[in-house]
Amino acid sequence: MMIEIGLGLIVGVVLGLTGAGGGVLTVPLLIFVVGLELPQAAPIGLMAVGLAAWTGAIIGLRDGIVRYKAAALMACCGVLLAPIGVWMAGRVAHDVLAVVFALVMLWVALRAFRRPPTDVSTTKAVPCELNPLTGRFRWTSRCAATVAASGTLAGFLSGLLGVGGGFVLVPALSRFSDLPMRSIAATSLAVIGLVSLSGVLSAALTGNVQWAIALPFSAGAMIGMFAGRALSTRLDGQLLQRAFGLVAAVAASALLLRVAL
Repeated sequence: MMIEIGLGLIVGVVLGLTGAGGGVLTVPLLIFVVGLELPQAAPIGLMAVGLAAWTGAIIGLRDGIVRYKAAALMACCGVLLAPIGVWMAGRVAHDVLAVVFALVMLWVALRAFRRPPTDVSTTKAVPCELNPLTGRFRWTSRCAATVAASGTLAGFLSGLLGVGGGFVLVPALSRFSDLPMRSIAATSLAVIGLVSLSGVLSAALTGNVQWAIALPFSAGAMIGMFAGRALSTRLDGQLLQRAFGLVAAVAASALLLRVAL
């Protein structure tokens, strides 16, 4: 039990620091340390990341930095696709699923190295612009379509791979909106919490959740989220991103090597 709690702490800290990325580390940790196969690890990872994300989202709502309408739209689209991802995960060969997961991790690692560590002012037009008077989005059909598409992709990958989807949501909100980074991270966490709930329920109904591992792992992740949020204001953002990218790249390489052997 202590191992599962400790691993959950790691995931929660990463999620709290970055607003994304904790999910892609969850499954490799459960595979290499606990000894699970990917289809067993995915719903446990989804549950842990979802509960930790709820913790962070509540903190963000308290601070007034969650764009809740955008989060609700992304979550509604994601919730529809997460069960389909869970269904597909049970019908795809384990090695194929592992390769897909590793490729996603490598993409996440690349994004971590390339993404600016702090908010960068820009004059380019974005689909979702904030109203400076209200601090809320100016909703247009283009903005709504962009937000919905991001939530749809995040939800499908959430169910398929057992990840929260923050690695899709954070880059999408960074590219297609002018939200500050703190608000992007908090909004992403709100979506992750809502979408993960759908995926976990689907997995639980099919009997694919090992509760003896899932519960302590999730408890550790929730505790880690508080620690990560507390540390996020004290650590260098660029260093955090690059360290996370390095860990993700190493984990992806190890997963590919495991499949090859």
